[in-house]
Amino acid sequence: MDRLGTGIGWRPEIAEAVERMPGVDWVEVVAENVCPGHLPASLRRLRERGVAVVPHGVSLGLGGAEPPDEGRLTALAERAAALGSPLVTEHIAFVRAGGPLTASPRLEAGHLLPVPRTRDALDVLCANVRIAQEALPVPLAVENIAALFSWPDEELTEGQFLYELAERTGVRLLVDVANLHTNHVNRGEDPAEALAGLPLEAIAYVHVAGGFERDGVWHDSHAHPVPDAVLGILADLASRVAPPGVLLERDENFPEPAELARELDTIREVVGACGAAAGSVGGGRGEVADPGDARQRVGVAQAAVLSSLVAGTPVPEGFDRARMGVQARALASKRADVVTKVAPELPALLGAGYREAFLEYARDSPMRGGYRRDALDFAAFLLEHRRPGVPRRELREWWLDRVGPAPRGRLARAAGRVLARR
Repeated sequence: MDRLGTGIGWRPEIAEAVERMPGVDWVEVVAENVCPGHLPASLRRLRERGVAVVPHGVSLGLGGAEPPDEGRLTALAERAAALGSPLVTEHIAFVRAGGPLTASPRLEAGHLLPVPRTRDALDVLCANVRIAQEALPVPLAVENIAALFSWPDEELTEGQFLYELAERTGVRLLVDVANLHTNHVNRGEDPAEALAGLPLEAIAYVHVAGGFERDGVWHDSHAHPVPDAVLGILADLASRVAPPGVLLERDENFPEPAELARELDTIREVVGACGAAAGSVGGGRGEVADPGDARQRVGVAQAAVLSSLVAGTPVPEGFDRARMGVQARALASKRADVVTKVAPELPALLGAGYREAFLEYARDSPMRGGYRRDALDFAAFLLEHRRPGVPRRELREWWLDRVGPAPRGRLARAAGRVLARR
């Protein structure tokens, strides 16, 4: 794979600034946020200038118990083709659990959750990565994630887990040094030890991002400047191998373009100052056995964890209850934030009471689909419960306009009530 250079995450809010920013060799775009047939004009112009665009997926759930969904894989492949991308990337995480493997309701996290570093989980992940590799038209790289909690009785370190994954599948690695810092603060893991255990020749590129610490917990916000601690981990990595690409991630709270450009300059200087020799990226693929019963064992464990985070069931034995509480609140808060983006009419209708109302809804209402479905479920909850201060007439009209001809579940029940009152 060709070297990428220094890049930045493309977001609509900073699209024009990215186009004008000097020294941007490539960009990364959230795969689920672009439509192959209607690419943003900014991305088309960047492509015409020869700037590489890499789609970064967030919804495959390669670390989940079930094989990756064919429709999601097809969508990711279509985006790679439309963007002329040299590779695609995803996360080592699970994002949903439950369903047929566990005989329990299917639940969505709405966020990336850590997989247990066990032999079972590794077998399942390797099988899922191979399925994805075969479905994609370009190479795949997978990213280590940040975590607020640890699984008990893990059998491998992060370095060992990633090394075996790359060795068995030939998959490339997207190493997020900000996530290594997050796991250092939250889980006591040594980032230098993790780097020492990685197959450095498999690195496709590196993520760099900012965050903040609150009450001893580091939050990987992608909304703050890159701290010195993260730059130090980047320097350690760059002293071991010259990464083919380094990318600055920023998802919100965007500073002035000049400040983003200065952060890119700093990242470029850190990598350049270390001057390690470039490694050969990629490798062969070993045999990956069918995970067999491991899928069910992993599925049951992940369903229990996710249910405790989003449905109020007991925290499984061995987990840190305080950290699980932090994670549960973070998931609910993220749901509230994303729903404001996919359905901005809801916070506009509810005003200052939006967040309190949404968090009340989220306590007893697990996310069972995407965020647009979550917005509809939230509106149905408000209509059913007659919450004070809710502009019912306007909310009912908004909801009926979007619910479609065949609502299901809670939407179906609420539809009957709403229509009966019209």
